[in-house]
Amino acid sequence: MNILSKLFGRSKGKEEAAEQSFPIVADWSFLHTDMHSHLIPGIDDGAQTVDDSIMLVEKLQSMGFKSLVTTPHIKSDHYPNTAAIIQQGLKDLRLALAERNINIPVHAAAEYYIDDHFMDLLEAKDLLTVTENQVLVEISFLVEPISFHDILFKMQMAGYRPILAHPERYGFYHGKPDAYRELKNRGCLLQLNTLALTGYYGKPVKQAAEKNLKDGLYSYCGTDMHHIKHADVIYNMMSSGILGELQRYPFLNSKLQQGLL
Repeated sequence: MNILSKLFGRSKGKEEAAEQSFPIVADWSFLHTDMHSHLIPGIDDGAQTVDDSIMLVEKLQSMGFKSLVTTPHIKSDHYPNTAAIIQQGLKDLRLALAERNINIPVHAAAEYYIDDHFMDLLEAKDLLTVTENQVLVEISFLVEPISFHDILFKMQMAGYRPILAHPERYGFYHGKPDAYRELKNRGCLLQLNTLALTGYYGKPVKQAAEKNLKDGLYSYCGTDMHHIKHADVIYNMMSSGILGELQRYPFLNSKLQQGLL
């Protein structure tokens, strides 16, 4: 059974018909926009220098991405970034790209860790958005936050739409197959990490990602690129056969350009 059947359980006839309508793609251009990455140098665990940033941007461009939304961590205990820090970092990154004649639109939002500081920012309605009112958030990999569903509700009451980063990586959901659908039913968008499909984070994460794809639960796909190792694995996915299937999935990434450019 190939990757197409494995992810979506198609019969051979339907699979062949789908392949005629959707030729296997050679790069990531079908997504248009990567909406989760860590490209601003020196402010989190992503790119550490301007040269790192340039290298990663060039890698993403070479893979076919047409625009980027970079999302530095905002996590009070580890990465106490602010909107001002991120916007200045974005300005510096754009300048460095322009100096090297690298022409790709780069925008910035943030990946917010849900903690007390995040709740303060939410109350002040001081959140950076991926597009329009959509905010990328992450939670502890160890345990779901207390009253997480209430927090998601509060975000929506404040006018924001949450996007939960890499839900397949939260191990406490693996034994609760309905947890992902419940999150989506509560208005939370789900974002797939591309690396999950390679087994980069382990077999259970890969299996959770495949099941969520099969169940049609993801809204976005992002690289979550931090460093060259990530870039190399994502680049190698272009010859794996996985991209042909992902092309058929109705990710919203390509629509981001309408609100960004």
